[in-house]
Amino acid sequence: MKSIQLTYEVNPHTMAIRPAKEIEYSAIVKEENQTLYIRQTPLQIIKAACLEGGSTYEGRRKAVTHLTGAIQKVPIPINPRRNIFAFPTHSPTAFECNWIFYHHIKSIVPSHQSNTIQTIIHFKNQQELPMNESYYLLEKQYTRTAMCVLQYSTQGKMRAHPMLGM
Repeated sequence: MKSIQLTYEVNPHTMAIRPAKEIEYSAIVKEENQTLYIRQTPLQIIKAACLEGGSTYEGRRKAVTHLTGAIQKVPIPINPRRNIFAFPTHSPTAFECNWIFYHHIKSIVPSHQSNTIQTIIHFKNQQELPMNESYYLLEKQYTRTAMCVLQYSTQGKMRAHPMLGM
């Protein structure tokens, strides 16, 4: 029997959060060494994680839109200080939206299977995550998130630079 948790706290081991069509739980969390079943929805988990990271989900989303120009499927810097960034595969309010955590991705490759699996995400720990989304969409989201990571890392360096008097 699956162990089901009421809530989940995003951490550096979180690799993906997927929606679940189950009565007992609403999200499946893939960590480096385990899979967890959570009552919260994926978006509830992401919003709670943003608050833990020092801002609201809406605030993070608005900041990324301002910095990158992305309006839809905006990558979210959940906790930039801990290097936790994630991107949605669909509109975050859509049931089928998965959240993929940027720093765990090794590569994204098109699937050559004939069924509905279009893409496979290879994680750095050798695990794979088959996805129904197109290679193009996931690659675009990965690139957008890389821009977001870069924006946050250069901002932090500029603020901390002693010659700038900040």
